[in-house]
Amino acid sequence: MFELMKIRRTRARPVRVFCLRTQEALISEHFRMDTESSNTGKQTFNVVGLPGDGIGPEVYESARRVLAAMQESHGVNIVLDEQLIGGAAIDATGSPLPQHTINACKQADAALLGAVGGPKWDNNTAEQRPELGLLKLRAEFNLFCNLRPIVTHPALHSFSPLKPDRLENVDLMIVRELTGGSYFGKKWRDDDQAEDVCRYTRKEIERVTRAAGRIAQQRDGRITLVDKANVLETSRLWRTVASTVIEDEFPGVAMENMYVDAAAMHLLTRPADFDVMLTENLFGDILSDEASMLCGSLGLLPSASLNEKLFGLYEPVHGSAPDIAGQGLANPYAMLLSVAMMLRHSLSLDQEADALERCIHDCWNEGILTKDLRRDGFSTLQITEAVCERLVR
Repeated sequence: MFELMKIRRTRARPVRVFCLRTQEALISEHFRMDTESSNTGKQTFNVVGLPGDGIGPEVYESARRVLAAMQESHGVNIVLDEQLIGGAAIDATGSPLPQHTINACKQADAALLGAVGGPKWDNNTAEQRPELGLLKLRAEFNLFCNLRPIVTHPALHSFSPLKPDRLENVDLMIVRELTGGSYFGKKWRDDDQAEDVCRYTRKEIERVTRAAGRIAQQRDGRITLVDKANVLETSRLWRTVASTVIEDEFPGVAMENMYVDAAAMHLLTRPADFDVMLTENLFGDILSDEASMLCGSLGLLPSASLNEKLFGLYEPVHGSAPDIAGQGLANPYAMLLSVAMMLRHSLSLDQEADALERCIHDCWNEGILTKDLRRDGFSTLQITEAVCERLVR
């Protein structure tokens, strides 16, 4: 069960919203610290690195360099164990998620993913698709709670397609259920028809609603449940179960219901009105990508996928972008902000996460941006070096 520690964000540091803890995770945390080697006096963390496909290896390399700089500047001791996933894993092993990768994750504190997928594998069978590796990883470790913070930064307002006045005070958290729904339901297809089954259980809805409720308690106390209850039975179950959980367990939290098509519209017309947005897997996938435009680019959005023990998979929201892979054009900021989320939520390194976010925001304020935001922008490596330089100053 999630226990949230109140950490309010400021407009100068907009990404930090809250921190998740569980009693079991805290006990484990103290045990690791008590048994750490006396040679260093510092806790060592094990993180599985999953570079993946497309621009994944490029943004992962950016994260690796930044973590190395943090070891120099803050004494952060993180051991990266690189493993295969997605298309790269299919090419090397025949499986999108090799057992060796699963075993490595079982021994780790967190996992850091670049991206998966690409046209090279588009014609593969369903069992040989790169994206299946990511879905299997979520299922294997029960990563049911996906967190996607959407917070606008004044230095980036001009890059959003929305008018600047609509971007003021935008600070919402999308809580997406990640291990149920049509992504994990029964699938089949023949030459004439196909089916993807969307299935949810009461337990699946209850646990992610509780996570959203605890998050809302640390914010403005408002949840928007996004569904399609006028058409879908799964959405009707969501409304029944979620409303019961909030009414019975979170009396100080208000929840409103909103159809997904209306939510998609209001995200663009009045985004600052949202606080916590709770939704199912497919809707959350689409809405969070749409919401990235509020920030200026899909390359600026981090995410965390957590289980109840706080093992987390951290990844940028953007995809593998194979059209720009290998050209030094990838925006690494979403990956670096995902690293900050990892430092905070799975490794309990709040000060280090703050320091990394400050360096990123300093770069934004100085106009150090990639070419997806400005024509004369910087390369992936140049931005990585700029963040590292500010970390070690």
